Amino acid sequence: MRGFLWTLFPLLAAAGVYANALTLESPKITITGSDATQLRTESLLLKQKDKPVLSLGPTDVLKLTFQIVEKDGGKGVQPHQTFLRFYDEVSGEEGIQPVRVTAGGKAKFELNMAPPPLSLPPTTINPLKVTLLLGSFVHSPAKYQLFDLYVPESQPPPQHPDEVAFHLRPEIQHTFRPEQKIPAKAWSGFFAAFVFWPWLVLFGFWGELSPRVPNLLSPYIFPFIATLAAFEGLLIRYWIDLKLGQVLLYGAILAIPTAFTGKQALARIAQRRLGRK
Repeated sequence: MRGFLWTLFPLLAAAGVYANALTLESPKITITGSDATQLRTESLLLKQKDKPVLSLGPTDVLKLTFQIVEKDGGKGVQPHQTFLRFYDEVSGEEGIQPVRVTAGGKAKFELNMAPPPLSLPPTTINPLKVTLLLGSFVHSPAKYQLFDLYVPESQPPPQHPDEVAFHLRPEIQHTFRPEQKIPAKAWSGFFAAFVFWPWLVLFGFWGELSPRVPNLLSPYIFPFIATLAAFEGLLIRYWIDLKLGQVLLYGAILAIPTAFTGKQALARIAQRRLGRK
């Protein structure tokens, strides 16, 4: 039982400390102009339902001072986090500004509108709800609505020289070339016959002349015919996907066996002709 109480005691103590809430003491606002004249000074009442409405000019300065203390005992406390939240209820934009607090809980914040801080959200004609947020590891978090603030409208941001390139461009209307007209089949057949008519004439005279053709399968002639066919295949391959440099390289390599086999074939044909005579 005693061990259980020793275990429970730190938890109860921590819960009691955490339950101790924070409050503000002597919150006060002061608005001064560009010539350091006081335009408005007012103490804030946290329990007041209707919060004060403040308005700042382009060169005015708002000063907010207060002290953060414990509700029970009034001891000054430095929270782990202290922020002012500027919120526009219409646009939904907000800005968070940290507030520096001393070890004794005293805080001072200045908002100078010339120029305004970067943490201030983009402003319009709508007021900004200014709320103080307190966060602590050993105290209950606190949130206090302080006042409504009117500030000058934000100027539009300067346009980047490359911003136009990211805007929506007009749709590109492509103009396609009309489809190619195919000639009539009769004309295509006529020109095809015109291309092949020399072969028809050749075969017509072949029977009249009856030339003596050497045996193409001869071991002396067939290699030469094969190398010539290889040359033709190389040219067809060049037309499909080869480059000129590749054709010249392969052609130079193929020229050696072609010249050798051609010489052998011509020598064999000449030898047969001389033997017959």
